Amino acid sequence: MLRIVGVTGSVSSPSRTRAVVEATLARIGDAPDVERTLIDIAELLPWLAIRCRDEASPPILHALDAIESADLLIVGTPVYKGSYTGMLKHLFDLLNYPALFKTPVGLIAVGGSDRHALVIEHELRPLFGFFGAKTLPTGIFLSDKTIEGGRVTDDAANARLDHLVGEAVHELELVRLRKAKASTN
Repeated sequence: MLRIVGVTGSVSSPSRTRAVVEATLARIGDAPDVERTLIDIAELLPWLAIRCRDEASPPILHALDAIESADLLIVGTPVYKGSYTGMLKHLFDLLNYPALFKTPVGLIAVGGSDRHALVIEHELRPLFGFFGAKTLPTGIFLSDKTIEGGRVTDDAANARLDHLVGEAVHELELVRLRKAKASTN
């Protein structure tokens, strides 16, 4: 079984970020051997006022376990003041350090204007680099004007999302092959 986990860093519900992450997970496909999980920070807010993992409640532990056991992560965040949300960072601060080593991660950011476009390169890639994760080459920044009614309506943005999805599917195939090889040894 392959595990794909989407993580949305928005503290609002509903959110454009969640809509884009959900749509990206759907674009990856519906193979029968793939389990999809969505972790939404907005739904975890009541349990995130903790200092360390030892204080975590079952909903937080479930989220952490899902992230740590993922074969592929799709992480989306709104951009506030040039960075990802503090609650998203706090959730990732609770992870076991080696858990994401070599895990492929697709990065998506949604911001009010294009002046936030470098958040993927300057903020998100370094965060996942710390964990030793394998960030996919294509990072997606979407300005608010490219999303209407919970859908990406801009053709160029959809083409970039399709490219990210192609990279994600390729990484899943590599994971599938590694798991198959490991099971025969």
